[in-house]
Amino acid sequence: MFPDFNKWSLPLLILVLQGLVFTVLLLNRYFKKRNLSDLFLGLILLLTCYNQTCYTVGFMGWYDTFRTTKINYFLINIAVGLAPLIYLYVKSITTSNFKFKRKHWWHFSLAFLYVVYRLSIYTYDALQPGFNDTQNGVLKIELDEAYVQSVMGYVETPFMLMYIAFTFQLFYNYRKKIIQYFSNTYKLELKWILSFLILFSLLFLYDTIQDIIGSRFIDLGYQERWWLNLTMAIVMLYIGIKGFFTDTTKLNKLDFTFTPKSIAIPDESKDLEKEKSFSEEQVAIVKDLMEVEKVYLNPELNLSDLAKMANMSRAQLSEIVNSAFDKNFNDFVNTYRVNAFKNMLKEDKHKQLSLLGIAQECGFNSKATFNRVFKKLTNYSPTEYLKTQLN
Repeated sequence: MFPDFNKWSLPLLILVLQGLVFTVLLLNRYFKKRNLSDLFLGLILLLTCYNQTCYTVGFMGWYDTFRTTKINYFLINIAVGLAPLIYLYVKSITTSNFKFKRKHWWHFSLAFLYVVYRLSIYTYDALQPGFNDTQNGVLKIELDEAYVQSVMGYVETPFMLMYIAFTFQLFYNYRKKIIQYFSNTYKLELKWILSFLILFSLLFLYDTIQDIIGSRFIDLGYQERWWLNLTMAIVMLYIGIKGFFTDTTKLNKLDFTFTPKSIAIPDESKDLEKEKSFSEEQVAIVKDLMEVEKVYLNPELNLSDLAKMANMSRAQLSEIVNSAFDKNFNDFVNTYRVNAFKNMLKEDKHKQLSLLGIAQECGFNSKATFNRVFKKLTNYSPTEYLKTQLN
């Protein structure tokens, strides 16, 4: 009897409904503010909810109640559409001034072809006599289930692997880029995106192993596949909530078009001075800004800000920081902050302020960033370092 609310259908139904709520919220915000990340995430949730709905109605007794249902024609594996959407979602967040261009439609070419194919066989079968009295028509059985689904099984796995690899590469390139541009990166590291990508990859691996077992060893029914659907629904709801409540538009207002110059190690036979495209005077200007003006005390200091103060281009400043000071921008600025923190401890400021309070006075804007940076640059935690100074 439909609907049957039971231990299998009810959890999926609740998660699907919650997912649809966030889908509506994200798409509504997209139409108001035109942030592409909202559109992509909304579509990710919509596809996932559609896929979960097909399983949910099955557990609610749809197939037993409606024996001639044609829902099988529309049980489409969403991997070929979901993978490009996840890639473009991450790209829209991690790329400044990202625009959806005509070339991006090619990411969905396989998904569009597959949808058109399914609609075509449904149309053909619907025109055949006796179609209303059966669940699956001739093409669904003799073409789709006999051949096409098997072929798609071989296509979807490398397709998904390719996009997972591209998305991880995109994310890690972004991580490398922000340390060349920002002095405080904690809010820009997007750890929840990394967590989502790892969880999604594990679920994909689980799904692949499950399909192999189901096709070659044991026949896995709906109940055996329920756990994967439940976990996928939870993960997607998690990314929907994080994506909705996290401001991911900051990078859209910045210009990352320049690429920091990588400084090659010169040959011994070459004149070192000829390898440099900056002067000692420019190095002195940057040093003066940091040591005299103490611009590192500004928690929001970034490469663009410092370049304007030094009357240089960002590429010039980046080259100076990387070559003359042998550091990326993030380490360069935070070294001054850590040294300022050490000096304040020598002045017994810890007797008046907490360690976090001192760190904030030195330009750090979060406890997590401060602890990590301090450990990286000194091999001590702030508390451990204070104990060494007191002994």
